[in-house]
Amino acid sequence: MDRKRTGLRSCAQVSTLICLLVALRAEDDDRGGWSLHSDIKLHDEGPCTIDVLDSSSLSHQQFLERYAYSGPVILRGLTDNTKFRFLCSKSSLLEEYGDRKVRLSTANTYSYRKVDIPFQEYVDVLLRPQSADALGSDTLYFFGDNNFTEWQSLFEHYEPPPYVLPHTSGAYSFGIAGPGTGVPFHWHGPGYSEVIYGRKRWFLYPPDKEPHFHPNRTTLSWVTDTYPYLPEDEAPLECTIRPGEVLYFPDRWWHATLNLDTSVFISTFLG
Repeated sequence: MDRKRTGLRSCAQVSTLICLLVALRAEDDDRGGWSLHSDIKLHDEGPCTIDVLDSSSLSHQQFLERYAYSGPVILRGLTDNTKFRFLCSKSSLLEEYGDRKVRLSTANTYSYRKVDIPFQEYVDVLLRPQSADALGSDTLYFFGDNNFTEWQSLFEHYEPPPYVLPHTSGAYSFGIAGPGTGVPFHWHGPGYSEVIYGRKRWFLYPPDKEPHFHPNRTTLSWVTDTYPYLPEDEAPLECTIRPGEVLYFPDRWWHATLNLDTSVFISTFLG
């Protein structure tokens, strides 16, 4: 049994406050120190309507035949990124990269604005829960636009998914974001996404089924104001992924994401 559950089960022996602190500290350790004092957790993970498979049950050839060009799939146990996960803890990243600049993008479908700030400042000032009424153009988000020269010492420890498409190579996009954040629907080439810490809820539509959304409204507002009222035949494919799980999405599939808590994640775009 993990430390969080052990702490909660022993509440009868200590005060409620002490018990709560033990549970939260255990959870903070499990999340690499990325819990915030102002952190909120979004508990609704939603249904999972995407195939979830253990990597041992799907060969590379089967992946190419069943999913590579036709639909998303979530694979478990595909790689072992234990060391990379350790290097992505809050203390490790701040020690190594705190003084270095990172480039932030606005969290809308078409990222109009870029802002460069020290990584320490992003963590201390901007890494916070998403306001429900904020526009995507007003929300700065650390994802992609990585300086690969400066971050190479981290990325070289990441083990990417081995199931590649013929005649493609991978490019990384690394990010850290607070609960409730995420980019609205957009599309590009095929790729993988892996959560290192936290939980990320995904919504996907095939290329010929463009979702109804506003490009400057956040995914959080879409989940609140649009998603609950969709007819059944307009519902997306969706699932929440956790550490140890890798989502693959094919070329030109529409997708949007919602971080359910403070998350560290990395995508491998194939092109």
